[in-house]
Amino acid sequence: MKSLTPLVTVDRIEPCLGFWTERLGFTLTISVPGEDGLGFAAVELDGIEVMYQTYASVAEDIPALAEETRAGTSIFFTEVENLDGVMSKMDGVEVVVPRRKTFYGMEEVFVRAPCGTVVGLAQPVED
Repeated sequence: MKSLTPLVTVDRIEPCLGFWTERLGFTLTISVPGEDGLGFAAVELDGIEVMYQTYASVAEDIPALAEETRAGTSIFFTEVENLDGVMSKMDGVEVVVPRRKTFYGMEEVFVRAPCGTVVGLAQPVED
């Protein structure tokens, strides 16, 4: 394997883009128009890529998966270097799981991006 990129399906892509680009510093690398806004988009930062596709675009592109894509919520677990620095950019973002220290050695917070994707932000606990 050379890479693994999550492809998240959503109603609308636009509400998610600012979360990744403005708050986390990603760059919009691909944007494909759909019927009512973007149908597909990808963002990237330092070799990490996340893709979004609308339900309508999936229904048009891959009809066999149209119903399945609406079945669940995506959750990303993301290790960061500076949790305080990242959280300083999350003003107004819904916190799903408040900051906590885990048995597996991480300090983490889970937030919900404006399009519904849950993003876990974690850094290793310092001894």
